[in-house]
Amino acid sequence: MPLMKVKLSINLSDEKKKDLLASISKLVAECLGKPEKYVMVTIENTSIMISGGYGEGAYAELKSIGGLNSEVNRRISRKFCDLLEKSLGIPAEKVYINFIDVPASDWGWNGGIFG
Repeated sequence: MPLMKVKLSINLSDEKKKDLLASISKLVAECLGKPEKYVMVTIENTSIMISGGYGEGAYAELKSIGGLNSEVNRRISRKFCDLLEKSLGIPAEKVYINFIDVPASDWGWNGGIFG
């Protein structure tokens, strides 16, 4: 169950948020090689200071049970940064992503756990 939590310094309309959620969900599923039906994406608005200044920026955490490695993480980082720059105008140098590999026994779902 990959989870991509995104925090943005930009307020989005509901329509723009839905489009971005769908794009991120597809990106994560494709890059991890997992069915999109297991992907969860959240977007929050927050204040962000990057490089000593305020302004447009993004922070994301991608948690996954397996599938993460340097090659996959690099691909996700590139595609996610491209998506944010094209859709929101946030430059790649204002985007940070934390990749977290979660043991299956540490993720609950449907009254149980994955491992």
